[in-house]
Amino acid sequence: MNREQALKVVLVVVGLIFSALVYPLVVFGPQQPAVAMMLSVYITLGIFLLLAARDPSANRSLIAFTAWSSLVHAGFMAFQVSQNLIQRGELVGVVVLAIIGVILLVLAPAKRTGERVSAVAA
Repeated sequence: MNREQALKVVLVVVGLIFSALVYPLVVFGPQQPAVAMMLSVYITLGIFLLLAARDPSANRSLIAFTAWSSLVHAGFMAFQVSQNLIQRGELVGVVVLAIIGVILLVLAPAKRTGERVSAVAA
């Protein structure tokens, strides 16, 4: 399996995982408005990851956003666990998000030749 095929598989798996959060949204959403808001963002991201699996190189920004936001979210959750702000059981989420972030960064499609460099990167 080459890198692009592996990335497509990862995008589908992560997309399905994020989209499956619709179940906890329906179950816990009415009692936990903040959780509902967060889950709705992840469900939407999951749908777009499923669409991105068709042509990953055309969706580099979405893949990078998913990778970096997953790593940042994992970092904040790890800090919250270390400060006893959230339960230790949340470390499972830290590990899952960190793995997602690292795998997506490793498999991220390379820049196309001739692609313009953004003003921020220049």
